[in-house]
Amino acid sequence: MTLPRPHRDDVFIAAGGLIGGLLLWAVGLHTQGGRLFPAHWVALVPLAVMAGLELLRRTMPRTALVAGTLAIVADQFTTGSVATVLMFTDIVYAAVVYGTPASARRIPVTTGLISVAATIGYVAWYRDPEALLVGMVVGLVSFAPATTGALVRAHRQAAETATLRAQQTALLAEMDRTQAVTAERARMARELHDMVANHLSAIAIHSTAALSIDDEATTRQALNVIRENSVEGLAEMRRLIGLLRDSSGDAEPAASPTLAGVDALLAQAMANGASSGLTFTLDDARRPRQEPLPAPVELAAYRIVQESLTNALKHAPAGPVTVTLGQDDRALTVRVTSTFGDRPGPRAPGSGAGLVGMRERVALLGGVFEAGPVTAADGVKIWQVRAELPAEERTPKP
Repeated sequence: MTLPRPHRDDVFIAAGGLIGGLLLWAVGLHTQGGRLFPAHWVALVPLAVMAGLELLRRTMPRTALVAGTLAIVADQFTTGSVATVLMFTDIVYAAVVYGTPASARRIPVTTGLISVAATIGYVAWYRDPEALLVGMVVGLVSFAPATTGALVRAHRQAAETATLRAQQTALLAEMDRTQAVTAERARMARELHDMVANHLSAIAIHSTAALSIDDEATTRQALNVIRENSVEGLAEMRRLIGLLRDSSGDAEPAASPTLAGVDALLAQAMANGASSGLTFTLDDARRPRQEPLPAPVELAAYRIVQESLTNALKHAPAGPVTVTLGQDDRALTVRVTSTFGDRPGPRAPGSGAGLVGMRERVALLGGVFEAGPVTAADGVKIWQVRAELPAEERTPKP
């Protein structure tokens, strides 16, 4: 069996104790006399054993304590050495600090009981109050270092617990920061997509039409639509930049759009989709409400209508596009329908990010979102986007 390599500090302690004990032995300083083995050299045996056990104080504390106890008992039958006693107290201390939790609990109790028993036994044997000093010496040699070790161990455990708690707090703070950054990036992505996609889609459709149709009037009309959407797209980008600035920047954040701007969205969609044979109507069936809707609900509804109209411009064949708004005390309902099927002529490519953004907006507010083809009452297949948003403001979901 290979013994574990001793710690460097333990080697220094063992060497120091052995050298100190040899110096005391050389000058003739001993702790007692008239013992079973009066020859002074015999005291070097427990000294050497105790110094060797110091090498195990950290790696094998229980073994060192048991063997050290036998060595200190053997030292009582010799002329003794202060160095042997001091090294034993260090071994008791190390057994509590570096031993198992069970040893750390039992050793102070055991040494305390031994100290009390030794005091009572010596007083009863010698029937002399000075025998109390013997009990005090036993307590100083065993109970005092054990108690000190227990206090040091408790302090170290408290420090480790505090360090671990601080690390966990820092980790949770970093996770919260990462989640906040991710949520903010997702919000910015939705805003950027909803603001710009409508104008860029119109630009893409009309520029494709201008390139594919060799007609001066069509080209001029397409260029006018492209210019209008470019200007409006730049204005939306400036608004987004204003939202990203704080109040100390060059621009104040603009107010969020609301359902009051749906008419403007439809007017813009009519101008952009006229050449594609699309017609746009608004069916506002909302009941009067004393309290206004929360701003996040108004913004989400506006963006859902805006993105649905953009998708109709990009993908819907010629036909009607209807925006229906309904509201009661519990929810605001937004429904946008358009014709479903293959669209002839130029069309803008889609990535599906718009549907993802709408679904995320509704989910954050705790609403219900549906999008896909359905069959209308007259049996015609249409594309429907439907969202139910709570009329009362709720805490956003993480």
